[in-house]
Amino acid sequence: MSLPHAILTALLEKPSSGLGLTRRFDKSIGYFWSATHQQIYRELGKLEAEGYIRALAPQQPARGQKKSYEVLPAGRAELARWTAASQDPKPLRDTMLLRLRAAAVVGTEGLEADLRRHLDLHRSQLAEYQEIQERDFPPGKDTPEDRLRHLVLRAGIDLETFWTQWLTHALAELEALPGHD
Repeated sequence: MSLPHAILTALLEKPSSGLGLTRRFDKSIGYFWSATHQQIYRELGKLEAEGYIRALAPQQPARGQKKSYEVLPAGRAELARWTAASQDPKPLRDTMLLRLRAAAVVGTEGLEADLRRHLDLHRSQLAEYQEIQERDFPPGKDTPEDRLRHLVLRAGIDLETFWTQWLTHALAELEALPGHD
């Protein structure tokens, strides 16, 4: 149920075409809620049918022109209802953790290289988030909207910091196991 709400949020921030939404998902919302081009277009159709959004009239009539969408009052009300609703946290499901558990019974062959690869990926993502923070949230940028957006980014920074620290610890533990070369 969250993809429609992610789309409503993005459209309230800025009316966009499906392609524009896809690009914005790739650059911002997609860091914490990903969606394919097809999923976004399918959801736009549903949101329009439900009366939550509408296609804007084109500026100039042109064949093959992209439709841009805006949120209607019913869409804003739905997003406000969803935002205010209580939701339970989702349990963590991570294949790396499951693989470590499995390694306890079948051995650790091949695991170290993948742990290092994961560590590199998380370090890279952390660096990207830190660059976004430096660029988009300089001191003094503290409107309520900015503070909430920064809070989302901080969650990403904190999660990537956790994973880099945990993976570093996991690699040290793996290296300390008896029989490790």
